[in-house]
Amino acid sequence: MTSGDIAPPATFYGSGERFATLDEIVAAARENLPAEVWDFLAGGAGEESTLHANRDAFARWAFLPRVMSGADVPSTRTSFLGAELSMPVLTAPFGADALFHPEGQRAVARANEAEGVASIVPEAGSHSLEDVRAAAPGAAVIAQLHPMGQEANFRAMIARIADRGYRALCVTVDCPTGGWRERNLRNRFAPDPAVITGNYRAAGSPEPEEVFGQLFDRTEPVWSWDRLAGALAGSPLPWLAKGILTGADAEAAIAAGASGIVVSNHGGRQLDGAPAALDQLPEVARAVAGRAQIALDSGIRRGADVAKALALGADVVIIGRLAACGLAAAGETGVRRVHRLLRAELTTVLTLLGRGGVRDLDESALRRSAS
Repeated sequence: MTSGDIAPPATFYGSGERFATLDEIVAAARENLPAEVWDFLAGGAGEESTLHANRDAFARWAFLPRVMSGADVPSTRTSFLGAELSMPVLTAPFGADALFHPEGQRAVARANEAEGVASIVPEAGSHSLEDVRAAAPGAAVIAQLHPMGQEANFRAMIARIADRGYRALCVTVDCPTGGWRERNLRNRFAPDPAVITGNYRAAGSPEPEEVFGQLFDRTEPVWSWDRLAGALAGSPLPWLAKGILTGADAEAAIAAGASGIVVSNHGGRQLDGAPAALDQLPEVARAVAGRAQIALDSGIRRGADVAKALALGADVVIIGRLAACGLAAAGETGVRRVHRLLRAELTTVLTLLGRGGVRDLDESALRRSAS
C-alpha cells in the first residue's frame, strides 16, 4: 500500500494498530512527558480563551452530506507552493522539539517523507535545518524564520536556507514578542537553550545562546511590512506570511510579496482574546481572492477539521500540537500514525460528502449553526 492509499474501513478498523484514534496518541504523549513539558506543549496564552475558541469554531460548522453522488473513492492529493502532497497537511515549525523526542524534527521529517507530507522546519529548533533536510530531503522543503533583530542576520539566514536546497520560506509575522503563557510561568519553566539553538550551534558559533539572543535583540526596532519586504528583496524563494488573522493584513502581506498566507493565531499561544483562526479564514480568503495560496493553522485536531478548513477557503492545513503529540507518543512511528489517521478520517468525510477529492470542497459542504 502506498502512502496515498487507505485500506477499506473494515480492514482499517480491525488493523490491530497500537493507536486506534488520535485521542489515544494525545493521551500517550501526555503520559510520556513531564508535567511541565506537557503544559508547554498543550497550553496557550493568558486564560487560554483563544486556545479553546479555536476548537469551538470548528463545532459551529455542520456538514451537509451529498448522497448518491456517484463519486468514486475520493482523492486526498493536492499541492502547495509547488510541493506535491498525499493530503493537504503540513507540519508546523514547532521548536524545542527535542523536549518531545530526542530526534525531534528529524523524526517528524522522516515520518512526513514516508507519508507524503511536507515539513516547515523551525528556526528555534533542536536540530539544524541542515540536519533536518539531510534526514528527509523530500519532506523538509520549507524553512521558518522570524523577522526580528538585525537585518544582516535575517538576510544571512535566507541565504543559508536557499543554499541548503529549501524551496520556500515561512516567515512568522505574529511574534514581535512571546505570548503571556501562564502555564509556563506557574511552572517556572525555562528549557535548556540547547533545545532551541540547533541552527546556531550548526553555524559554528562558540556561544549559540549569544547568537540566538542577537536574533531576538529587543534593542532593534519592531519590524514593519516595508522592512520585511526590503529584507526579502532578491530572495530566490517564495514565502509564506504566518500569523495572519485579517483581510487587511493579508493584503499587506501580498503587497510585501508573499506567495502564501497562513491564517493563524499561533495556536492560541500569542494574544489571548484574539479570534479563532477558522472564524477569520473566510475574511482572509475573500481578501486574497486567489492571489496567494492559503493555509489554516490553529485548532486542527482531526480529519473532519481538515475538510472544514478546506471548505472555508484553505488549500492546506498545518498541524503543530498533533504532530508534537505523535512525536512524544512514539517518535517517527507516532507521527506517521497521526498522518494515517488524519487521512483515513478525511477520506471517510469526503466520501460521505459525495466529493471526489479535496479540491472539490467548498462552503456548500457546510452549514453554520445559529449559536
